[in-house]
Amino acid sequence: MDDVLRLQDIGAAPIVALLARYGLTLRLVADNTPIPGSYWHEDEAGIIALDVFARQDTPLHSILHEACHTICMDQSRRAALHTDAGGEYAEEDAVCYLQILLADGIPVFGRRRMWKDMDAWGYTFRLGSARRWFEDDAEDAEAWLIQHGLLMANDEIIFRLRA
Repeated sequence: MDDVLRLQDIGAAPIVALLARYGLTLRLVADNTPIPGSYWHEDEAGIIALDVFARQDTPLHSILHEACHTICMDQSRRAALHTDAGGEYAEEDAVCYLQILLADGIPVFGRRRMWKDMDAWGYTFRLGSARRWFEDDAEDAEAWLIQHGLLMANDEIIFRLRA
């Protein structure tokens, strides 16, 4: 999938800075080597505890998605986190919503490109696209993030991990 933005397209610095706001660490992996903690393997990001693993060819949407899993899970799951984030459908929707919001904090990415990349990768939403879901059908995901203290009612991000 060459039509999605990858870490090599923007460099690690903005991702490192964004993840650090949550106490997460981006761990870079050498090209052509397996990514630790990657559920999907190939070039997809991995998660182990508070570390997000990626190579230069890892898609930005994947890095943010896995980071958001770590952010959205409770402390007990996070303490044992290795590869499979688990969680329920409501949490998965919240992860997708938060990754879209966080994309706005990365220069040259933003939510419009995130929507495009999510669609290209194959995220599925009832309304047919990430943008339509986010704008017209994601109230429950937003409410979940607010309920768990990760988002304010005006979509302002609260940079902390779920308790």
